[in-house]
Amino acid sequence: MEKIRLAMIGCGGNSSGHARRMKGKPEVQIVAGCDVNTDIVDAYIERNLPEVKPKPKAYDDLDKMLEEVKPDAVLISTPHTLHFEQGMKSLDAGCHVFMEKPMVTSAEHAYKIAEKVKETGKVFVIGYNTSCSANFYYLREQIRSGAFGKLELVIGYITQNWKKGTAGKWRQNPELSGGGQTYDSGAHLLNSLCWSVESSVEEVFAFVDNVGTPVDINSSINVKFENGVFASIVVSGNCPSPGGTHMAFIFDGGRIEIDGWGGGWIKVFKGTELLEPPPITPEMSGGTPDDNFIDAILGKAEPRTNPVNGIIQSELMDAIYESAETDKPARPKRRG
Repeated sequence: MEKIRLAMIGCGGNSSGHARRMKGKPEVQIVAGCDVNTDIVDAYIERNLPEVKPKPKAYDDLDKMLEEVKPDAVLISTPHTLHFEQGMKSLDAGCHVFMEKPMVTSAEHAYKIAEKVKETGKVFVIGYNTSCSANFYYLREQIRSGAFGKLELVIGYITQNWKKGTAGKWRQNPELSGGGQTYDSGAHLLNSLCWSVESSVEEVFAFVDNVGTPVDINSSINVKFENGVFASIVVSGNCPSPGGTHMAFIFDGGRIEIDGWGGGWIKVFKGTELLEPPPITPEMSGGTPDDNFIDAILGKAEPRTNPVNGIIQSELMDAIYESAETDKPARPKRRG
């Protein structure tokens, strides 16, 4: 079997983890890396891929890389506002695409990505932390089946020392990040929420506080989904205590509490009974998002994420920022 020829777009810290996972896959050959200059790419290759032969090629021009290398797939891990153009170019070049979250930074771009994926027929996944976890798979199946009755409410929070940790970096530059903590680490909770509830957003009321920076640091978000589920999410980016996260999905017949960052733990109440352990099996896991991407290309698995997830998340984010700016509820501006 010929290997999947993979190129890495973006050679920063987050991409390094992907490189180390991908190089260990016998089905994958990492053939190139691209960033703003080749010195960054060369250092990335030396740090993460020293044993890969032949040595991946280094580029500072995405168009040139796509034309010369002609990769089968790309992994995009770059500042958020660059995702749209890089994703569209990669799809036009015939590549399968792994896109780090957020997919894009506007609903308009999300719809265009979805149209391009449909046109090309390529595999497209988003790097959500929780979509491949067995715990979140179990949670979503219970929502779908109604095993705990009707899902009525979701609450969640995440805390990080994000303001201090990202000071002076691209994440606090709106032209590159598209927003602050809500779009960055906070998006993990929002992605987990939207992926599980599987409904478009009807209305949002949100407050944000930049805490003296160019981007949002703290936010309090209330969401009403079209299927009637209410959600309340708090994102803290100015808390020095160790990072924490918690979500609770509240049904009329039970409650499921879960780690909204990575799906690492779960507590299940059916009625008044604590299910210990809950009926979760290894088969429910999709591995890592990297695993799921490669398995989907090979036809071994269905993608756990797709552009529809990106559309819902982008509509939510647009509404969050509109509501915060106007001090009024906001409704997504939906196509059709």
